[in-house]
Amino acid sequence: MTYRPDPAILRLGDEFYDAVQPADFPETRLRFRNDLAAGELGLQGLEDAEWIRHFGRFEPLPDNLQEPLALRYHGHQFRAYNPDIGDGRGFLFAQMRDGKNRLMDLGTKGSGQTPYSRFGDGRLTLKGGVREILATEMLEALGVETSRTFSLIETGEALNRGDEPSPTRSAVMVRLSHGHIRYGTFQRLAYRGEAGNLDRLVDYCLKEYVGSPDLSGEDGYAALMDHAVSGAARLAASFRAAGFVHGVLNTDNINITGESFDYGPWRFAPRWDDGFTAAYFDQFGLYAFGRQAEALQWNVHQLAMALRAVAAADSLIPALKAFPEQYEAELSAALLRRLGLQGQDAATDAELVRKWEAALATSGLEPDRAFFDWRGGDVRCDRPAYSAAAFLPFREAVAGYKALPGALAHDYWRDEVPCSMLIEEVEALWTPIDERDDWTPLYEKVAAVRRMGEAHRS
Repeated sequence: MTYRPDPAILRLGDEFYDAVQPADFPETRLRFRNDLAAGELGLQGLEDAEWIRHFGRFEPLPDNLQEPLALRYHGHQFRAYNPDIGDGRGFLFAQMRDGKNRLMDLGTKGSGQTPYSRFGDGRLTLKGGVREILATEMLEALGVETSRTFSLIETGEALNRGDEPSPTRSAVMVRLSHGHIRYGTFQRLAYRGEAGNLDRLVDYCLKEYVGSPDLSGEDGYAALMDHAVSGAARLAASFRAAGFVHGVLNTDNINITGESFDYGPWRFAPRWDDGFTAAYFDQFGLYAFGRQAEALQWNVHQLAMALRAVAAADSLIPALKAFPEQYEAELSAALLRRLGLQGQDAATDAELVRKWEAALATSGLEPDRAFFDWRGGDVRCDRPAYSAAAFLPFREAVAGYKALPGALAHDYWRDEVPCSMLIEEVEALWTPIDERDDWTPLYEKVAAVRRMGEAHRS
């Protein structure tokens, strides 16, 4: 792959962002570089010293953005509208094309203060960076469309945080994502009555993310809304199939491509429990495991409300009405993929999914182990729970399904236990880093997760 810079954001103009300066860190120690992702951008040949200059000191990449840009946006945070947010500890560093000709962004977290930092220090804890590596690697392996942790560099500052042991080590992280345009980007323009800029943003998204540069007016609004709803439905379904709880599904954390990003208090559910939450501050379970589809559907309605500043309701409503049906179809497809099964008709697949979820919820089994044991449709161990009444309806229904070709071909499926990422494992991986600066267990876990991803794609 050849490096193909394309700082397309500049076409929108400086009413969408603020030029900022990165923090000057006391040190820059490279801790993680994603060479797989770098290879998709033509950046795999960078020496470590060059990597640090670009992704720790933020020396511009050739023919790319010459200064970092903090993007402007608003958003609903736990359904309360907040007009006082924006990129507060990150910025857009570079844009380029990947091998599929998609516009890709390199954005930061922990790169210093911006006009939107408010009372924050603009920094990231090293532990927070480690947690994001683990979240993005696991989600990618399970087929979720996610941003990817591109780089993590330790920065030599002691940070104080009220919700974890302090002082703690600091880092700057770079993410690779397919776009930083959030629902909150549209909300800000509607809030400020900037109809002309809202139309410019719609045109930008139609060209770069929908692939419909010739659409405009009501047809363009409808196409963008359909794209957003499809992406949100797919994201909600993939979260559920992965047993994942994002934790903070605010409208400033949802982008127009339907790609998951910004991992704070995430968790993988230890049981198939709709009430399971990831964030200790989500006291009412707004973003609980069983409510993420509801949250993402609510969010696309807020996007539609923002687009109403320029679009007729008739252009937006059909896509909104399609969300439930799209979600159900995406959920069936995602769960069948994880089980390694070929689909049948929509009604039969939906019934199998209902029985699978009921079995998981009633039995209280660990989801990762249950998916592993039932891969291909024939149970591969004799756990008593699989012969109990809770699993009987599923056992009868799955008997009529065929395995996907190669569903069990990878040697991963002959392991004794599946790869997982429960919070206890995350903490156990942090301990040797914190106590002995030993990164070997983390790197070994990343390798194991990627191997699992290969098995799911076989």
